[in-house]
Amino acid sequence: MEGYAGYCEVKITDPSLGITFPMIVMYPADSPEQTHQLGPYPIEVAKDAAPRKGKFSLVIISHGSGGSPFVYRSIALHLARSGFIVGLPEHPNNNRNDNSLEGTVTNLTNRPRHLCLAADWFSEDERFKGLIESDSFSVIGHSMGGYTALAVAGGVPTSFPNESPYGQPYPIKVTRDRRIRSLVLLAPASVWFRNEGALSSVNLPILMMDAQHDPYTPPFHAQIVLNGVADPRQVLYRTVENAGHFSFLSPFPSAMISPAFIPSQDPPGFDRLRFHETLQAEIAGFLSIQH
Repeated sequence: MEGYAGYCEVKITDPSLGITFPMIVMYPADSPEQTHQLGPYPIEVAKDAAPRKGKFSLVIISHGSGGSPFVYRSIALHLARSGFIVGLPEHPNNNRNDNSLEGTVTNLTNRPRHLCLAADWFSEDERFKGLIESDSFSVIGHSMGGYTALAVAGGVPTSFPNESPYGQPYPIKVTRDRRIRSLVLLAPASVWFRNEGALSSVNLPILMMDAQHDPYTPPFHAQIVLNGVADPRQVLYRTVENAGHFSFLSPFPSAMISPAFIPSQDPPGFDRLRFHETLQAEIAGFLSIQH
């Protein structure tokens, strides 16, 4: 039986850059939910409620390039109601408000570190540090978030020449986070792992889905993962029929659905609302087995 989802907004500090960045946290709570606005989205949550007592698994969600944590709110809500603590950091300088580092070595380097800092926060915050089940967490990554998840799980990325100030492919320095227990990859962007052996240290359970009609991360991205990880038998992979790249985003309010707003659009006949009911359950089921 589902419980209530608590919700709070926090700040993460990156000492190496001297900045802070926001993170949404959703978590199991005992207080009844009420309607609140999360940006332009009305959601049912128990805002700033005390977390439920117990031990819970931690999940960090990494959004796409130029995206927002808000657009994975329905997945996070379902997980929180199902007994997970979920962190949704906003990647600095690669989000909807400030996308100044898109397509740079700096962004490829920063993103994985910010996931680790987000996970670290939960072991330091007084409200949550005693609630995490073990010193481990899972990562859900969509699009560029898929790159981020693979990098922090042991992938060795290399930039494209145009992303480097030197005009040459550039090895990205990422510190592997050995706390990661499993990955969920949704239409993952994986081309930075095209070099031989780039994913050979990624050896953990993965749930991976891509979309049948996806011009941004077409099927060869998933094949890079399948062909590169240490044990492809650990990868549960399927292509979502008739889906598009943005079909993995939470359904938008009707007022926001417009051909002019590409993330709100799906291929003709695709039912995003119905798909997300299945998607949420599939992700929660996979993560429950891993934890």
